[in-house]
Amino acid sequence: MKRVLKMTAGAILSLSMLWGSQVQLIEPEEAIKLIGDKDVIFISGDGADIYSINHIVGSVEMAAHHLHHSDIMGNMHCAPLYSCPEEAQEYIRSKGIRNDQLIIAYDNFRGPNATGVYSFFESFGHKNIKLLNGGFNGIQAIDPNQIKFNELKKQRKELKGQIKQEKDAAKLAELKKQDDDLKAQMTALEPKLLVQKGDEPKHEPSDYTIDVNALDTEYIAEKNEVKKAVDDILKNGKESKFAIIDARSMDEIIGERKMDNVARGGHIPGATFLEWTHITDMDNRKSFKSNEAMQKVFDQAGIRKDQTIYAYCQVGTGRSSHIITALRLLGYKNVKVFTGSWDAWGNDMNLPIRR
Repeated sequence: MKRVLKMTAGAILSLSMLWGSQVQLIEPEEAIKLIGDKDVIFISGDGADIYSINHIVGSVEMAAHHLHHSDIMGNMHCAPLYSCPEEAQEYIRSKGIRNDQLIIAYDNFRGPNATGVYSFFESFGHKNIKLLNGGFNGIQAIDPNQIKFNELKKQRKELKGQIKQEKDAAKLAELKKQDDDLKAQMTALEPKLLVQKGDEPKHEPSDYTIDVNALDTEYIAEKNEVKKAVDDILKNGKESKFAIIDARSMDEIIGERKMDNVARGGHIPGATFLEWTHITDMDNRKSFKSNEAMQKVFDQAGIRKDQTIYAYCQVGTGRSSHIITALRLLGYKNVKVFTGSWDAWGNDMNLPIRR
């Protein structure tokens, strides 16, 4: 693809962003009021398969893992950015997104895909972004029509059990009539639900513009920066001023599970293993645990606020962006997503690995 907005990696890295801000969360109770507002765009970080089953009405799909652009060898041509500005601009335009819109990034509720979208847009200078804490599950939980729909569905399930057991013809006919009535009520409610099924529609392209002078690289990093951290960690151990968090599963960390497009399996030397699942509040279906619970997780892992902290996963926009977002919510200042992540590191034969 022809590059219209040309930037070198050095030029990007030289940008000094002084306006770094706290991550902005939005709870379902507030977000639900903004559904349908033309000045607000909800963006699903889940893939097309999830979007087709569950998506917030009027939202667009931008699968988080597809926001990371590298070549077949894992090279990031505009690192530390997830993709080159002109490619990102073209993709954003194809989704009909405008510069003046509030972006609300969401996923099911777990967090990684929503934080991937958040980090992507933040790095390209979009300032008006929020992250839906609880995802579309949170919207479903408070949507009055969804609550009624779920109750009718429960009643139908119980009724079908009775129908299956009923032997009396007259009673069976009455039960089936009740079932038809419940089905009709559900059918009437379905178009009113705030979380819908269906494929993403075509969008009218926008004129979204990425200002290459307003890129925000404060919370992202490329592999050479991470390599310097590795050297310091191997030299100074626990006294290092750096920390590297591997947010992946243990199968990936020890190299037993490897993506097809990566030459080597394993992990970055000196990394601290902290899977992203320790951050999500699975019990309450929230993207993040309480600050107290998350702080305990990082304290137990030996992650200090006086360190510069990098996190990586497979592609950056996902599990590692989730970890970095959590750290920012806790007030850690020098934290960065390694945007190339294992895709870039595992494919570079000049970089060390451990298994």
